[in-house]
Amino acid sequence: MAQHKSAIKRIRRDARQTLLNHSRIARVRTFIKKIDLAIMAGDKAAAQLALKEAQPEIMRGVTKGVLHKNTAARRLSRLNARVLSIQ
Repeated sequence: MAQHKSAIKRIRRDARQTLLNHSRIARVRTFIKKIDLAIMAGDKAAAQLALKEAQPEIMRGVTKGVLHKNTAARRLSRLNARVLSIQ
């Protein structure tokens, strides 16, 4: 257990930041899930709309530090390829 005042404060700050990061990650996953559901349903228009809505949210995850930029780019690329493959 931390003894110094600054270390105790840091533990409190880390706990708050962890909760915030978890909610940000969950928000990104929700947007990705919407795309997946539209793809599974075969609805190309809904999938494209969901991708358009998810794109800024995923990139916001990068700026907030919960996703690496290459991870976000890879996910967007793969999701886009899946959306374009819908007949």
